[in-house]
Amino acid sequence: MNRKLKSTIAVALMSCVMATGAATAQTKSKSKAHQPRCYDVEVQRPKQIKDQHKIAGTAIGAVAGGLLGNQVGGGSGKKLATAAGAVGGAFAGRKIQENQQNKTETVIERRCD
Repeated sequence: MNRKLKSTIAVALMSCVMATGAATAQTKSKSKAHQPRCYDVEVQRPKQIKDQHKIAGTAIGAVAGGLLGNQVGGGSGKKLATAAGAVGGAFAGRKIQENQQNKTETVIERRCD
């Protein structure tokens, strides 16, 4: 083969080798750049409400208030005190349950960029 043909083939082969090496290097740098960075974050959320209508707190408060009201007075006054105790207890029980349900909980979430 003549010298000119050999040098042309050599230049072509070198170009292919260099292009392949550059493409491989570029692929490696891209894969490193796309690796997500993950971290843990504390997040406060409202607790899950199991009794939306606060029936349990109202019922327990009414029973407790009625029992306490029944301990007061005598005759028709005892009946009135029992009824007033039940109503007051129901209101108090509902508010207590509402305050318990409005609390938040802290959870840890995993986030990635």
